[in-house]
This record gives sequence, C-alpha cells and structure tokens, in this order.
Amino acid sequence: MSLWTRITDAIEALRTGEPLSAVFDRLRQRPERTVAFTIGVIALGAKLAKADGTVTKGEVAAFRAVFTIPPEDEPSAARVFNLARQDVAGFDAYARKIAGLFPPDDPVLRDLMEGLFHIALADGDFHPAEDAFLREVAGIFGLGEAYYRSMQARFVPGASPDPLDLLELPQDATLDQARAAFRRMVRETHPDQLRARGVPDEAVRLAEERLKALNSAWEEVQQRHAA
Repeated sequence: MSLWTRITDAIEALRTGEPLSAVFDRLRQRPERTVAFTIGVIALGAKLAKADGTVTKGEVAAFRAVFTIPPEDEPSAARVFNLARQDVAGFDAYARKIAGLFPPDDPVLRDLMEGLFHIALADGDFHPAEDAFLREVAGIFGLGEAYYRSMQARFVPGASPDPLDLLELPQDATLDQARAAFRRMVRETHPDQLRARGVPDEAVRLAEERLKALNSAWEEVQQRHAA
C-alpha cells in the first residue's frame, strides 16, 4: 500500500465534522508515523503559506519539491492542504499534535522544520510573520535557539551563514567540538537514517542540500583554526 493510499485512508477515517488534526491521535506507531509526518508537513505548510497573508504559486510548488506526488494522488494531497487551511484550529494545535508523536528535539521534528523553512522561503522572502510562525513551532518541538539560528543561516536570504551557527555550536567551540558536531550531523543526515526516522523517500532529497551546507561549514571551521 502506497504512502498516499494510506494518507487517503487516514482522511477517510475522520468522522463527519472532525478536524484534520484528529488524525494524529490514530497515527502514533510505525509505519503510520510516516503518514503522520507527511500530513504534518502539508498541514503546517498550509498554515505557514497563509502566515504572510498570501499563498503564492511558489509556496504551493514547494510541496512538489519536497514530495513527489503522482497525478493519481494529487487529489489526496490537495484535500489535506485544504482541510488544514480551512481548519479553525491554529497552527500551534497542529504543531503540538505532531510534537506528541516524538520526543522533544527528535531528529524527525528537525526534518519537518527543514521542510517548513523550505516552504517559507519558496517565494524568496522571509516575512516577519513567517519568522514568528517558525520560531513558535520550533519551540513547541523542543528545538533550541542554536538550531533555529542554524536554519536561518541556511535558508534566509542575506543571512550570514556563520559555520558555527550551522553546526549549532557557540562561538568559542573548539575544533574537536566542531568535528564531533559535524560527524554527528552527517550521520543523522544519511538517507538510511532519515528513512529509519520515518521520513518519506520524497523528503530525503532535502538532505542533499543539508550535507552541502555541513561540509562547507566544516571546511570553513578547519580553515579558521589553521590560520
């Protein structure tokens, strides 16, 4: 059974008048957490796309950059998007539902945040409302300020990508600390690790850009210490 078939089944199981957020209470075990992850990205993405007051074609297209949606499954994806957009529950309610599926600061929650940043910056602009949205979601997910700075450095146009921010380290970190952080983050970014965490195959492609950023950060840190 395909991912999108399972998503369709999950939506069909909702009772009349029941909000999309109720689906997370039924998807706590693997492999169903993969379904929850995908619905979560789309649902929060739908809320995020409205955060700056407009939903652009670029933001909608960003879903296609994260998820490869076969033509026959496009109605299911569109239905998730519209159900989330129409739900009176705020984005924080969705974030808490998703956070309840995983431990605080779980790598899966980091993966989801990365997808949200990708959607927020799809129009080339980082609106203050999007910043506030993502900061609150990161807080609900138990992700620290160092992680948030790392995401800003990677995604926000004009941000100064300090390599230690990218490695989520303080400015006085040693070379050994940077090496350990780099190796840990590379391990977490390996496609096999992503799939083990329940990240859909379609979203694994984001790891390629993450690896490039990590490699560049580590090279710059080494150059600083060699100078």
